[in-house]
Amino acid sequence: MSPDPRPKYALLALPTLLLALITWQVVTHGPLLRLDARLSRQLVRPDRFSELLSDLGDVQVAVPVLVLALGYSAWRGRAAGTDGWWLPPAAAAVLMALVPAFVVPLKDWTARPGTPLMPPGVGYFPSGHTATAAIAYGSATLLVFPWLRSAAARRALVGVCAALVLGVSYGLVRRGWHWPLDVVASWCLGTVLLTTLSLVVSRSGRRSSSGTPSWSSGPSSPTTSSDREERARSRGSDTSRSSSSSSGSPGSW
Repeated sequence: MSPDPRPKYALLALPTLLLALITWQVVTHGPLLRLDARLSRQLVRPDRFSELLSDLGDVQVAVPVLVLALGYSAWRGRAAGTDGWWLPPAAAAVLMALVPAFVVPLKDWTARPGTPLMPPGVGYFPSGHTATAAIAYGSATLLVFPWLRSAAARRALVGVCAALVLGVSYGLVRRGWHWPLDVVASWCLGTVLLTTLSLVVSRSGRRSSSGTPSWSSGPSSPTTSSDREERARSRGSDTSRSSSSSSGSPGSW
């Protein structure tokens, strides 16, 4: 039985609505911005640790992690004989490349100024560093997750991903480089994009032959080409014995 897709569609709808609400507040200078500024004043305490955390959202740091996951996923999928093994890593690579296409137009349209600690200028909404971290680390998690056999390893992987994204987000706000709503908007955008990627790789997994890893629930027992050949010979032998017992001669197709 295929998994119920409704929770994933909810993960598309709810963050989209929240992103639209926040963007509307930013464009119209709504009351939510006053709460945002108040929260920022309470959280901003620049230090070296927050700067290091925010650096984890740099393209030079996050994208190489994704590249390693792309290579690992492609290698494992091809070695296991998974149908469409190339689709998940290709989709993740395209998604990462499209991040600026989503973020930059929003920055230009909203033209939100930065916090008092930032130099004069606009284009701080949404946070590009947060979006980069969410897509790079999130996509890497989706690619590696199916190939981890133990539940503990899968939980650890998801935990590390969440810690990285939250760490980048905290560092950006703590350092005063972004307003909290800039970060929340990128969470919403990242959730929508990663859910879309999850739907793509899940469909790829369902099209795979039985025994290959499920992109949503992890591996069972990967099927190799020799396994499939052995099953084919077994089915042919069973058919031959059945025909022979009923007609007295070897069966043929």
